[in-house]
Amino acid sequence: MGKDKKKQEGMKNVHIKNRKASFDYHFIDKYIAGLVLTGTEIKSIRQSKVTLGDAFCFLKDRELWVKQMHISPYENGTHYNHEPTRERKLLLNKQELRKIEKKLNDKGLTIVPTRLFINNRGFAKLEVAIAKGKKLYDKRESMKERDTKREIREY
Repeated sequence: MGKDKKKQEGMKNVHIKNRKASFDYHFIDKYIAGLVLTGTEIKSIRQSKVTLGDAFCFLKDRELWVKQMHISPYENGTHYNHEPTRERKLLLNKQELRKIEKKLNDKGLTIVPTRLFINNRGFAKLEVAIAKGKKLYDKRESMKERDTKREIREY
């Protein structure tokens, strides 16, 4: 058995989804971005202690940042532990950033984090989507669809 298989067996799969985002927005494009993290942050992510519910992304100086993504402080961390809701930089290609910047000029579009996961190399990745907000009647429609799917599964 090689090092890679041992490493993958010891690592727990982390997939944290932002369910609120899929209910509130229509997704137009999705991008996968790396995160600039500290050591205690990645340890908390590996323990799945992350909340994406209130998180949102914004552009600042041609860089993409995520704000209000809550990563709980690491229990075994010392006084060097991280701040839970600090702004974190997202890593994307220049071409992807330019595409996002062009699309954000359209009225009513925003960038929403949809899920956080750890890839097979052990790096934390954040999937962000360019999204347009749903109206109230769209939300009711998605609730009806969800209920009918649930009823069909029960039978």
